[in-house]
Amino acid sequence: MSRNDAAPGTVTAPPGRIRRMLSHLYVQCLIAVFLGAAVGGLWPSVGADLKPLGDGFIALVKMFIAPIIFCTVVHGIASMGNARAVGRVSLKALVYFEVLTTVAMVVGLVVVNVVKPGSGLHIDLSTLSAKGLPPEATTAHEGFAEFFLAIIPATLVSALTGNEILPVLLVSVLFGFGLHASGEAGLGIARSVEKFSTVLFTLIRWIMRLAPIGAFGSMAFTIGHYGLGTLRHLALLVGSFWLTALFFVLVVLGTVMRLNGLRMLPFLRYIKEELLIVLGTSSTEPVLPRMMAKLQHAGASKPVVGITLPAGYSFNLDGTAIYLTMGSVFLAQALGIDLSLTQQLAMLAVMLLTSKGAAGVTGSGFIALAATLSAVPHVPVAALALIFGVDRFMSEARALTSLVGNGVATLAVARWEGELDEDRAKAVLRGEIPYTPAPAPSAAPAGSGPKETPAPTRDPVPAPVSTGRRTPRPA
Repeated sequence: MSRNDAAPGTVTAPPGRIRRMLSHLYVQCLIAVFLGAAVGGLWPSVGADLKPLGDGFIALVKMFIAPIIFCTVVHGIASMGNARAVGRVSLKALVYFEVLTTVAMVVGLVVVNVVKPGSGLHIDLSTLSAKGLPPEATTAHEGFAEFFLAIIPATLVSALTGNEILPVLLVSVLFGFGLHASGEAGLGIARSVEKFSTVLFTLIRWIMRLAPIGAFGSMAFTIGHYGLGTLRHLALLVGSFWLTALFFVLVVLGTVMRLNGLRMLPFLRYIKEELLIVLGTSSTEPVLPRMMAKLQHAGASKPVVGITLPAGYSFNLDGTAIYLTMGSVFLAQALGIDLSLTQQLAMLAVMLLTSKGAAGVTGSGFIALAATLSAVPHVPVAALALIFGVDRFMSEARALTSLVGNGVATLAVARWEGELDEDRAKAVLRGEIPYTPAPAPSAAPAGSGPKETPAPTRDPVPAPVSTGRRTPRPA
């Protein structure tokens, strides 16, 4: 019978509406996450074997991250009228990163001392062993000088073939300044770089269609390999960490958004697809290209996005910062080690260094915690065996918090620099200018829509100059 002949009280959804809903990437990822959790819970061995699906998707995206950062930063700097603005943006971004990272660590320190999730466990250190830990957690970690020297790549090209973001950013900034100072010759190369970025964003758009498969495989592996039963013993730590991360996002980062004339909840809705991809994969790297495009679509200028967001992936890991303080003090509480306030502040100072360079890949927060414990004598590294089994369940919260933090940081720095179209940003977050993941003909990965989209409802490119700015700066 037809839909009109349905029994009274029966509600049927039009097939066209269901198809449109299923065509959204965030709906596909949400379904994939639930299916992955179900497979991992019902058939643990099958779920554990699906890890290559998630790893393969992340590897596909990581293949394009370095060239996308290079193209975005180079073209942005080369097209700026005032090269000194790059240094000003970088300085503001670094100051912001340090302040917010410190706030995140202090929040975690306060919560873990109030909740005391490790008190009463009375773990005997002699029963713990570091044999089951990843090799990276038990090896010697680089010091301050080694960290900064590692930013300099061996060759100009090796920065684009490595796995670190900071060397790519260094080479991109230098190359951009070189093009800016080369006059007409540099302008020609900059145009070629811009066209090349169009191809890269088109390829990324294709690859992101595989995001549900990656989220399914990663979630199935997490549940199948570690099992939900491991959460029973450390539920207080995991639960308090998730709640602390949620508090940091809604209150601390929400305050930053309010100070810049924006609101947090509309921003979270705007990046819901990226949040679900991160939830499924426990990594922020797969969504870096899309976040760059969406932030430009929201009115932030291309140079500010190209510098601030990639740098934040190494210098502004708010979720990892919370995890470091809560994890280290939890281990001390579980072992019955009484840390004084002075010792905790000393650990916090070490964490300000060890949290840097922990790229947004799965497990990097755990390695950063190992680096912290190896640098201070208070808690032995072998104690990491206590939380290794549940670390994966906290990595999602780390990645989600860091992703939101870097998005907020980019908008804040753009606004402080006068490079944010505030009217457009508010309209985008209200949903009045929807994002379409298709690169514009001018190669600005700003989420411009199809050519047939009516002009009154869409801007072709999120222009970095607008009357909506509160603090315009001369070129």
